[in-house]
Amino acid sequence: MEHYLDNAATTRVCPEAAEAALRAMTEVYGNPSSTHTKGREARKLLEQSRQTVADALGARQPTEIVFTSCGSESDNWALLSGADAMRRQGKHIISSLVEHDAIRRSLEVLESRGYTVTRLKPDSTGRILPEMVSDALREDTVLVSLMMVNNETGAVTDIHAVSEVLKKAGSPALLHTDAVQAFKKVPFRAGTLGADLISVSGHKIHAPKGIGALYIRSGLKLKPFLVGGSQESERRAGTEAMPQIAAFAAACAQDSRTEYIRSLKDLAVEKLTEAVPELRYLETDAPHILNISMPGWRSEVLMNFLEGKGVFVSKSSACKQGKRSHVLEALNLRPEVIDGALRLGFSRYNVPEDILALAEGLREARQLAHR
Repeated sequence: MEHYLDNAATTRVCPEAAEAALRAMTEVYGNPSSTHTKGREARKLLEQSRQTVADALGARQPTEIVFTSCGSESDNWALLSGADAMRRQGKHIISSLVEHDAIRRSLEVLESRGYTVTRLKPDSTGRILPEMVSDALREDTVLVSLMMVNNETGAVTDIHAVSEVLKKAGSPALLHTDAVQAFKKVPFRAGTLGADLISVSGHKIHAPKGIGALYIRSGLKLKPFLVGGSQESERRAGTEAMPQIAAFAAACAQDSRTEYIRSLKDLAVEKLTEAVPELRYLETDAPHILNISMPGWRSEVLMNFLEGKGVFVSKSSACKQGKRSHVLEALNLRPEVIDGALRLGFSRYNVPEDILALAEGLREARQLAHR
Protein backbone atom coordinates (compact mmCIF):
# COMPACT_ATOMS: atom_id res chain seq x y z
CA MET A 1 0.00 0.00 0.00
CA GLU A 2 1.25 3.50 -0.87
CA HIS A 3 1.34 6.29 1.69
CA TYR A 4 1.88 9.52 -0.23
CA LEU A 5 2.90 12.37 2.06
CA ASP A 6 4.56 14.72 -0.43
CA ASN A 7 1.54 16.85 -1.27
CA ALA A 8 3.48 20.10 -0.96
CA ALA A 9 5.41 18.96 -4.03
CA THR A 10 2.35 17.93 -6.01
CA THR A 11 -1.08 16.44 -5.43
CA ARG A 12 -3.04 13.60 -6.95
CA VAL A 13 -5.51 14.89 -9.55
CA CYS A 14 -9.04 14.71 -8.18
CA PRO A 15 -11.72 12.87 -10.20
CA GLU A 16 -13.65 16.08 -10.88
CA ALA A 17 -10.57 17.72 -12.42
CA ALA A 18 -9.75 14.64 -14.49
CA GLU A 19 -13.32 14.50 -15.82
CA ALA A 20 -13.26 18.19 -16.69
CA ALA A 21 -9.97 17.79 -18.57
CA LEU A 22 -11.30 14.78 -20.50
CA ARG A 23 -14.43 16.67 -21.50
CA ALA A 24 -12.35 19.63 -22.72
CA MET A 25 -10.16 17.28 -24.76
CA THR A 26 -12.90 15.16 -26.29
CA GLU A 27 -16.07 17.28 -26.37
CA VAL A 28 -15.36 21.00 -25.92
CA TYR A 29 -12.18 20.81 -27.97
CA GLY A 30 -12.44 23.94 -30.10
CA ASN A 31 -9.95 26.81 -30.06
CA PRO A 32 -11.39 29.62 -27.87
CA SER A 33 -10.21 32.15 -30.47
CA SER A 34 -12.16 30.52 -33.29
CA THR A 35 -15.43 32.19 -34.22
CA HIS A 36 -17.39 29.09 -35.24
CA THR A 37 -19.66 27.09 -32.94
CA LYS A 38 -16.93 24.86 -31.49
CA GLY A 39 -14.75 27.89 -30.82
CA ARG A 40 -17.56 29.79 -29.13
CA GLU A 41 -18.30 26.71 -27.03
CA ALA A 42 -14.67 26.60 -25.90
CA ARG A 43 -14.69 30.35 -25.22
CA LYS A 44 -17.72 29.91 -22.96
CA LEU A 45 -15.93 27.15 -21.02
CA LEU A 46 -12.84 29.34 -20.74
CA GLU A 47 -14.74 32.25 -19.23
CA GLN A 48 -16.77 29.99 -16.94
CA SER A 49 -13.50 28.53 -15.69
CA ARG A 50 -12.03 31.99 -15.18
CA GLN A 51 -15.06 32.96 -13.11
CA THR A 52 -14.72 29.85 -10.94
CA VAL A 53 -11.03 30.48 -10.26
CA ALA A 54 -11.74 34.16 -9.58
CA ASP A 55 -14.44 33.21 -7.08
CA ALA A 56 -12.12 30.74 -5.31
CA LEU A 57 -9.38 33.36 -5.13
CA GLY A 58 -11.76 36.09 -3.99
CA ALA A 59 -11.06 38.41 -6.90
CA ARG A 60 -13.43 41.29 -7.44
CA GLN A 61 -13.82 40.49 -11.13
CA PRO A 62 -12.82 37.56 -13.35
CA THR A 63 -10.74 39.75 -15.66
CA GLU A 64 -8.19 40.01 -12.84
CA ILE A 65 -7.29 36.35 -13.48
CA VAL A 66 -4.81 35.46 -16.24
CA PHE A 67 -4.05 31.79 -16.84
CA THR A 68 -0.39 30.78 -16.99
CA SER A 69 1.50 27.50 -17.30
CA CYS A 70 2.46 27.26 -13.61
CA GLY A 71 3.27 29.15 -10.42
CA SER A 72 6.85 29.75 -11.54
CA GLU A 73 5.72 31.52 -14.69
CA SER A 74 3.33 33.63 -12.61
CA ASP A 75 6.18 34.54 -10.25
CA ASN A 76 8.55 35.41 -13.09
CA TRP A 77 5.95 37.55 -14.83
CA ALA A 78 4.94 39.36 -11.65
CA LEU A 79 8.49 40.30 -10.70
CA LEU A 80 10.07 41.03 -14.06
CA SER A 81 7.15 42.94 -15.53
CA GLY A 82 6.14 44.45 -12.18
CA ALA A 83 9.59 45.93 -11.64
CA ASP A 84 9.67 47.16 -15.25
CA ALA A 85 6.31 48.89 -14.80
CA MET A 86 7.67 50.82 -11.81
CA ARG A 87 11.24 51.48 -12.99
CA ARG A 88 10.76 55.23 -13.38
CA GLN A 89 9.91 55.54 -9.67
CA GLY A 90 12.87 53.61 -8.35
CA LYS A 91 14.88 50.40 -8.45
CA HIS A 92 14.69 49.02 -4.92
CA ILE A 93 12.96 45.72 -4.20
CA ILE A 94 12.17 44.01 -0.90
CA SER A 95 11.92 40.23 -0.67
CA SER A 96 13.22 37.56 1.71
CA LEU A 97 15.84 34.86 2.14
CA VAL A 98 13.23 32.08 2.16
CA GLU A 99 11.51 32.53 -1.19
CA HIS A 100 10.94 29.86 -3.84
CA ASP A 101 13.63 29.61 -6.51
CA ALA A 102 11.23 31.10 -9.07
CA ILE A 103 11.42 34.32 -7.04
CA ARG A 104 15.12 34.03 -6.18
CA ARG A 105 16.17 33.62 -9.79
CA SER A 106 13.90 36.45 -10.94
CA LEU A 107 15.50 38.71 -8.35
CA GLU A 108 18.94 37.80 -9.67
CA VAL A 109 17.82 38.79 -13.18
CA LEU A 110 16.56 42.11 -11.84
CA GLU A 111 19.83 42.73 -10.02
CA SER A 112 21.66 42.19 -13.32
CA ARG A 113 19.46 44.97 -14.71
CA GLY A 114 20.49 47.44 -12.04
CA TYR A 115 17.90 46.85 -9.33
CA THR A 116 18.85 46.63 -5.66
CA VAL A 117 17.27 43.87 -3.59
CA THR A 118 16.90 43.77 0.20
CA ARG A 119 16.39 40.16 1.30
CA LEU A 120 14.78 40.01 4.73
CA LYS A 121 15.77 37.35 7.22
CA PRO A 122 12.80 35.50 8.76
CA ASP A 123 12.13 35.23 12.48
CA SER A 124 12.76 31.94 14.29
CA THR A 125 9.45 30.50 13.04
CA GLY A 126 10.18 31.35 9.41
CA ARG A 127 7.82 34.34 9.11
CA ILE A 128 8.57 37.74 7.65
CA LEU A 129 7.08 40.29 10.04
CA PRO A 130 5.44 43.52 8.84
CA GLU A 131 7.86 45.62 10.88
CA MET A 132 10.74 44.07 8.97
CA VAL A 133 9.23 45.41 5.76
CA SER A 134 8.66 48.80 7.37
CA ASP A 135 12.31 49.00 8.46
CA ALA A 136 13.55 48.07 4.97
CA LEU A 137 11.21 50.41 3.08
CA ARG A 138 12.86 53.24 1.13
CA GLU A 139 11.61 56.09 -1.01
CA ASP A 140 12.79 54.25 -4.12
CA THR A 141 11.16 50.92 -3.17
CA VAL A 142 8.97 49.89 -6.09
CA LEU A 143 8.23 46.21 -5.45
CA VAL A 144 7.75 43.93 -2.44
CA SER A 145 7.51 40.18 -3.02
CA LEU A 146 6.90 37.81 -0.10
CA MET A 147 5.64 34.23 0.00
CA MET A 148 2.38 33.83 1.91
CA VAL A 149 3.02 30.23 3.02
CA ASN A 150 6.56 28.92 2.87
CA ASN A 151 6.76 25.79 0.77
CA GLU A 152 9.31 24.08 3.03
CA THR A 153 8.32 25.08 6.56
CA GLY A 154 4.65 26.07 6.36
CA ALA A 155 5.40 29.44 7.98
CA VAL A 156 2.65 31.99 7.24
CA THR A 157 3.47 35.63 6.52
CA ASP A 158 0.67 38.17 7.06
CA ILE A 159 0.45 39.72 3.61
CA HIS A 160 -2.50 41.94 4.52
CA ALA A 161 -0.45 43.47 7.36
CA VAL A 162 2.41 44.07 4.91
CA SER A 163 -0.01 45.85 2.58
CA GLU A 164 -1.08 48.06 5.48
CA VAL A 165 2.59 48.96 6.10
CA LEU A 166 2.93 50.11 2.50
CA LYS A 167 -0.33 52.04 2.65
CA LYS A 168 0.58 53.77 5.92
CA ALA A 169 3.97 54.77 4.54
CA GLY A 170 2.38 56.11 1.35
CA SER A 171 4.64 53.84 -0.68
CA PRO A 172 3.89 53.37 -4.38
CA ALA A 173 5.48 49.90 -4.28
CA LEU A 174 3.62 47.02 -5.86
CA LEU A 175 2.98 44.09 -3.54
CA HIS A 176 3.31 40.56 -4.90
CA THR A 177 2.78 37.33 -3.02
CA ASP A 178 3.58 33.80 -4.09
CA ALA A 179 0.42 32.14 -2.76
CA VAL A 180 1.00 28.76 -4.41
CA GLN A 181 1.08 26.95 -1.04
CA ALA A 182 -1.58 29.20 0.50
CA PHE A 183 -4.34 28.93 -2.09
CA LYS A 184 -7.28 26.91 -0.66
CA LYS A 185 -5.19 26.11 2.42
CA VAL A 186 -4.99 29.45 4.30
CA PRO A 187 -8.05 31.73 4.07
CA PHE A 188 -7.62 34.97 2.13
CA ARG A 189 -9.50 36.95 -0.50
CA ALA A 190 -7.63 38.70 -3.27
CA GLY A 191 -10.06 41.60 -3.27
CA THR A 192 -9.28 42.53 0.33
CA LEU A 193 -5.76 41.16 0.80
CA GLY A 194 -4.06 44.30 -0.44
CA ALA A 195 -1.71 42.55 -2.87
CA ASP A 196 -1.45 43.82 -6.44
CA LEU A 197 -0.21 40.50 -7.81
CA ILE A 198 -0.86 36.94 -6.57
CA SER A 199 0.61 33.74 -7.99
CA VAL A 200 -1.25 30.43 -7.71
CA SER A 201 -0.81 26.95 -9.18
CA GLY A 202 -3.14 24.09 -10.06
CA HIS A 203 -1.13 21.01 -9.19
CA LYS A 204 -0.98 21.93 -5.50
CA ILE A 205 -4.80 21.71 -5.22
CA HIS A 206 -5.51 18.44 -7.12
CA ALA A 207 -5.51 19.87 -10.65
CA PRO A 208 -3.00 18.69 -13.28
CA LYS A 209 0.49 20.07 -13.70
CA GLY A 210 0.96 22.73 -16.36
CA ILE A 211 -1.63 25.25 -15.20
CA GLY A 212 -1.45 28.27 -12.92
CA ALA A 213 -2.76 31.80 -12.75
CA LEU A 214 -1.63 35.30 -11.96
CA TYR A 215 -4.05 37.67 -10.23
CA ILE A 216 -3.43 41.18 -11.55
CA ARG A 217 -5.26 43.90 -9.67
CA SER A 218 -7.73 45.73 -11.87
CA GLY A 219 -6.13 48.88 -13.27
CA LEU A 220 -2.56 47.57 -13.09
CA LYS A 221 -0.97 47.31 -16.54
CA LEU A 222 1.74 44.67 -16.88
CA LYS A 223 3.85 44.12 -19.96
CA PRO A 224 3.07 40.66 -21.39
CA PHE A 225 5.55 37.93 -20.51
CA LEU A 226 4.69 35.95 -23.65
CA VAL A 227 3.94 37.75 -26.90
CA GLY A 228 2.60 36.59 -30.25
CA GLY A 229 -1.17 36.48 -29.97
CA SER A 230 -4.17 38.30 -28.52
CA GLN A 231 -5.18 35.60 -26.02
CA GLU A 232 -6.02 36.44 -22.40
CA SER A 233 -7.05 39.97 -23.41
CA GLU A 234 -3.62 40.46 -25.04
CA ARG A 235 -1.86 39.83 -21.72
CA ARG A 236 -0.45 36.34 -22.46
CA ALA A 237 0.02 34.95 -25.94
CA GLY A 238 -0.60 31.32 -26.83
CA THR A 239 -3.68 29.17 -27.32
CA GLU A 240 -5.26 28.60 -23.93
CA ALA A 241 -4.61 25.14 -22.43
CA MET A 242 -8.30 24.36 -22.10
CA PRO A 243 -8.07 20.84 -20.57
CA GLN A 244 -5.80 22.13 -17.79
CA ILE A 245 -7.84 25.31 -17.33
CA ALA A 246 -11.11 23.39 -17.04
CA ALA A 247 -9.48 20.96 -14.61
CA PHE A 248 -8.08 23.83 -12.54
CA ALA A 249 -11.54 25.33 -12.23
CA ALA A 250 -13.03 21.97 -11.25
CA ALA A 251 -10.41 21.54 -8.54
CA CYS A 252 -11.07 25.07 -7.26
CA ALA A 253 -14.74 24.18 -6.84
CA GLN A 254 -14.03 21.30 -4.44
CA ASP A 255 -14.09 21.44 -0.65
CA SER A 256 -10.47 21.79 0.53
CA ARG A 257 -11.24 20.10 3.91
CA THR A 258 -8.68 22.29 5.63
CA GLU A 259 -9.62 21.38 9.18
CA TYR A 260 -9.41 17.68 8.40
CA ILE A 261 -5.94 18.22 6.91
CA ARG A 262 -4.91 20.17 10.01
CA SER A 263 -6.05 17.26 12.18
CA LEU A 264 -3.72 14.98 10.23
CA LYS A 265 -0.84 17.34 10.88
CA ASP A 266 -1.64 17.35 14.61
CA LEU A 267 -1.83 13.55 14.57
CA ALA A 268 1.55 13.39 12.85
CA VAL A 269 3.17 15.52 15.54
CA GLU A 270 1.70 13.27 18.22
CA LYS A 271 2.63 9.94 16.65
CA LEU A 272 6.05 10.94 15.34
CA THR A 273 7.26 12.38 18.64
CA GLU A 274 6.09 9.18 20.34
CA ALA A 275 7.99 7.04 17.84
CA VAL A 276 11.16 9.16 17.85
CA PRO A 277 11.58 11.13 21.11
CA GLU A 278 14.53 13.13 19.77
CA LEU A 279 12.62 14.22 16.67
CA ARG A 280 12.51 17.94 15.99
CA TYR A 281 9.72 19.75 14.16
CA LEU A 282 8.89 23.32 13.22
CA GLU A 283 5.69 24.77 14.66
CA THR A 284 4.05 26.73 11.85
CA ASP A 285 0.51 27.78 11.00
CA ALA A 286 -0.08 26.20 7.58
CA PRO A 287 -2.40 23.20 7.97
CA HIS A 288 -0.74 21.00 5.35
CA ILE A 289 3.04 21.28 5.77
CA LEU A 290 5.14 19.83 8.58
CA ASN A 291 8.93 20.00 8.59
CA ILE A 292 10.55 17.38 10.83
CA SER A 293 14.12 16.31 11.50
CA MET A 294 15.96 13.36 12.99
CA PRO A 295 19.25 15.08 13.89
CA GLY A 296 22.28 13.02 13.02
CA TRP A 297 20.55 11.24 10.15
CA ARG A 298 20.75 12.01 6.43
CA SER A 299 17.49 12.97 4.78
CA GLU A 300 18.28 10.85 1.72
CA VAL A 301 18.84 7.75 3.86
CA LEU A 302 15.52 8.25 5.64
CA MET A 303 13.67 8.92 2.38
CA ASN A 304 15.04 5.76 0.78
CA PHE A 305 14.23 3.67 3.86
CA LEU A 306 10.69 5.02 4.00
CA GLU A 307 10.18 4.50 0.28
CA GLY A 308 10.97 0.83 0.85
CA LYS A 309 8.02 0.83 3.24
CA GLY A 310 5.75 2.51 0.68
CA VAL A 311 5.92 5.91 2.40
CA PHE A 312 6.75 8.89 0.19
CA VAL A 313 8.11 12.16 1.66
CA SER A 314 10.65 14.77 0.55
CA LYS A 315 13.60 16.56 2.08
CA SER A 316 12.72 20.07 0.86
CA SER A 317 11.21 21.75 -2.17
CA ALA A 318 11.09 19.43 -5.18
CA CYS A 319 12.78 22.21 -7.17
CA LYS A 320 15.93 21.91 -5.04
CA GLN A 321 16.79 18.49 -6.54
CA GLY A 322 19.06 17.34 -3.73
CA LYS A 323 20.65 20.66 -2.74
CA ARG A 324 20.70 21.79 0.88
CA SER A 325 17.70 23.92 1.82
CA HIS A 326 18.40 27.66 1.76
CA VAL A 327 15.17 28.09 3.76
CA LEU A 328 16.34 26.01 6.73
CA GLU A 329 19.76 27.65 6.58
CA ALA A 330 18.08 31.06 6.87
CA LEU A 331 16.46 29.87 10.13
CA ASN A 332 19.94 29.27 11.59
CA LEU A 333 19.17 25.62 12.30
CA ARG A 334 22.12 23.41 13.18
CA PRO A 335 23.67 21.58 10.19
CA GLU A 336 22.75 18.17 11.63
CA VAL A 337 19.12 19.29 11.91
CA ILE A 338 19.05 20.55 8.33
CA ASP A 339 20.71 17.42 6.99
CA GLY A 340 18.14 15.21 8.74
CA ALA A 341 15.10 17.24 7.70
CA LEU A 342 12.04 15.82 5.96
CA ARG A 343 9.06 17.74 4.62
CA LEU A 344 5.61 16.21 5.02
CA GLY A 345 2.72 17.46 2.91
CA PHE A 346 -0.86 16.42 3.71
CA SER A 347 -3.98 16.49 1.55
CA ARG A 348 -7.65 15.63 1.86
CA TYR A 349 -6.89 12.21 0.39
CA ASN A 350 -4.58 11.23 3.25
CA VAL A 351 -5.87 9.03 6.06
CA PRO A 352 -4.59 8.37 9.59
CA GLU A 353 -3.06 5.08 8.39
CA ASP A 354 -0.60 7.12 6.31
CA ILE A 355 0.62 8.84 9.47
CA LEU A 356 0.89 5.55 11.36
CA ALA A 357 2.91 4.00 8.51
CA LEU A 358 5.31 6.95 8.59
CA ALA A 359 5.68 6.77 12.37
CA GLU A 360 6.31 3.02 12.24
CA GLY A 361 8.88 3.49 9.48
CA LEU A 362 10.83 6.08 11.45
CA ARG A 363 10.57 3.97 14.60
CA GLU A 364 12.00 0.98 12.75
CA ALA A 365 14.82 3.05 11.26
CA ARG A 366 15.72 4.30 14.73
CA GLN A 367 15.68 0.79 16.21
CA LEU A 368 17.90 -0.57 13.46
CA ALA A 369 20.43 2.19 14.07
CA HIS A 370 20.55 1.46 17.81
CA ARG A 371 21.15 -2.28 17.51
